[in-house]
Amino acid sequence: MSTATSTPTGTGSEPGRKPAHKGSSTSKRGRVQQRWLPWAFLAPTIVGMGIFTLLPIVASIALAFFRWDIISAPTFVGFDNFAEVVQDPTVRVSFLNTIVFVVVAVALQLGLALGLAIMVQEKLPAWLRVFFRSAFFFPLILSAASVSIFMRYLFNEQFGVVNWLLSIVGIPAVPWLTTPGGSAAVVILVYVWQNFGFSFLLFIGGLASIPVETYEAASIDGATGWRKHWFVTLPLLSPTTLVASVMAIINALQVFDQPYVLTRGGPGDSTRTAVMVIFESAFQRLEFGQASAIGVILTLIIMAITAAQFRLSKRFVFYQ
Repeated sequence: MSTATSTPTGTGSEPGRKPAHKGSSTSKRGRVQQRWLPWAFLAPTIVGMGIFTLLPIVASIALAFFRWDIISAPTFVGFDNFAEVVQDPTVRVSFLNTIVFVVVAVALQLGLALGLAIMVQEKLPAWLRVFFRSAFFFPLILSAASVSIFMRYLFNEQFGVVNWLLSIVGIPAVPWLTTPGGSAAVVILVYVWQNFGFSFLLFIGGLASIPVETYEAASIDGATGWRKHWFVTLPLLSPTTLVASVMAIINALQVFDQPYVLTRGGPGDSTRTAVMVIFESAFQRLEFGQASAIGVILTLIIMAITAAQFRLSKRFVFYQ
């Protein structure tokens, strides 16, 4: 007599065969999606930066070794463009003007921003703080070209408002935009007025992050007035000062709008800057190779100064 043995459906399995898991393919697909989803979101930004930032940088560096007037085909000249740039007196004067401008403008910008930030943060009520934060930042959102055109009328020697106000107190008309010293002063003042608001907001944020207990302890130790700011505020504000100075110097080294609109680099070459020479070489003389060479040199200077700032910051920056 034979006995039939049956295996219940769905409970048995063949020897050596692993049971199938219905969720394995789904979980694998989910892991793949988690891995590639961030890259999918970043792809537009990466592609945009590659096309509009990285590619122009590489092209500018490569173009510095060619002579090209956009009409004829580029001609490889090696380091000839750099040699011509170094020997050009106009380029040397423009870089010297730029360095002098950076030293004076950045010092005024940071000093004014820090002083006003301390005054607004400590001496004014909350509603006035909001007003002055907006008022000081407002010039930064304006077009530099439009501001410079307006300032050019204000400082005009014949009918400018500035000379009219000076005449009221008996001071003769000052040739602001027709003398080397006056034009340089106007360019610096206009630039500082329009850009100090950003540094001001940075200092406001840094001052707000300093604990009140630190000032109370300093007052107990006898630090009041300027001593409190010298021994407490400035050391604790040093990280903010580093960021503000780095950004201010980088922006000042690339100044173009104010001197170009106000003075066109004159009188003579007294207010001609490095970026102005790049613009003139490329779009007025069609010497794109020399313009790229000047741009490479300016970029190396910016990188060197920034690296020196971070290197020296180890001596004067104190983190809480």
